[in-house]
Amino acid sequence: MKNFAFDRTNYLLLAIGMATVVIGFILMSGTGSSEEAFNPEIFSAMRIKVAPLVCFAGFAFIIYGIMHRPKDTTNTEKQS
Repeated sequence: MKNFAFDRTNYLLLAIGMATVVIGFILMSGTGSSEEAFNPEIFSAMRIKVAPLVCFAGFAFIIYGIMHRPKDTTNTEKQS
């Protein structure tokens, strides 16, 4: 059996991290201001504080998913 760099746990962690990043970008989105009307909602705490923190947490989770070592399931006694 081949030992791959990633196992099921790594892919699950990567998927959760990517979903968290997408949620952070969705929280940042919304209507902007135009030349005719100013929208003060662009400076809300959710858009400038919470959403970037959610994205940062998602990127940190992706890095953890990449660095996480899969458990070695091969028996070292049977290899000789």
